[in-house]
Amino acid sequence: MIPTEDWWNILVSYNESIMPFQFIWAAVGTLLTFWFLIKPGKKVNILMKLYFSISFALIAVLFFIIKGRELPAYIAQAICFGGLAILFALDIKFNKMKFKVPEGKFRLIFMCVSLLLVFLYPAFGLIAGHVYPRMILYGTFPCPTTALALVYATACIPEVDWKSMILLLVWAIPFPIAIQIPVFGVYEDSIMLFMGLTSLAIWVWYLVKKRKESSSIDITSSP
Repeated sequence: MIPTEDWWNILVSYNESIMPFQFIWAAVGTLLTFWFLIKPGKKVNILMKLYFSISFALIAVLFFIIKGRELPAYIAQAICFGGLAILFALDIKFNKMKFKVPEGKFRLIFMCVSLLLVFLYPAFGLIAGHVYPRMILYGTFPCPTTALALVYATACIPEVDWKSMILLLVWAIPFPIAIQIPVFGVYEDSIMLFMGLTSLAIWVWYLVKKRKESSSIDITSSP
């Protein structure tokens, strides 16, 4: 395991090398999100998927391959985020995930609260003492970008690409529990962990519900 200070130095070096792009790119994601909430539709769907695709590609190449070679299993992590970049790009054409504002009151409130938590990633970091250049922003860092993507993916359940969902959950749940929080003290990643656990719970609930409905139909239609 890489020493904690060395791990943070990689993040610092990455942050300083892309300054001020990380702030501009996070602002783009925020503006797209407000557009999505105010006027959801095909155009903003495409732009949001393009945003995620570019973000995950940048993370795979710039963060892991170029800056993060000292990180354990950096190649596997680059492949994970490269795969997400490809899947979101392909979904622009195949449209398996239809991002939409939830109609139900509970799911709408849950989505808005989840988005607010992701936007507050830097604020949670500041409380933990992580000031710039140790600040972690979505769009250019793996964890908050994963959390943001999970908000959108969860909102479009059951119309979700299971391959993208699995890759997001693989990153969102075990890493903050085993490494990010206890080893490196990245307490803001509790936001990603929250999103991972709730997204998994909602997805499983829909799968179980769908299976029960299918079983009910089979029993009813059987002679």
